[in-house]
Amino acid sequence: MKYSISQSVKIVDMSDEIMSEVLFDHGDFELSALAVGSSIITNELGLRQFEVVYDRREGKKQRIRIVDIEIDLITQPATTRVYLEPITLIIGQHDVGEV
Repeated sequence: MKYSISQSVKIVDMSDEIMSEVLFDHGDFELSALAVGSSIITNELGLRQFEVVYDRREGKKQRIRIVDIEIDLITQPATTRVYLEPITLIIGQHDVGEV
């Protein structure tokens, strides 16, 4: 089954003031059946200026839970979107630089 995987990312400054919130698209994947509570292993997320990107430096992996699965029966063909646990990235602490 084809899944579109997304994750809510809150970007805050050092004072914990929200600068923005984005829905990061991990992409579309052909996977076996998934369930809420299952985990996915992917690259950690980081910031390049104010853009959310994968942190592809060595050893930067994250294990993150699926919190919701949404099936849209209105669109044809039906789409299945998987939502991962939301995360917070802090400007200045989660910068990945030029990778």
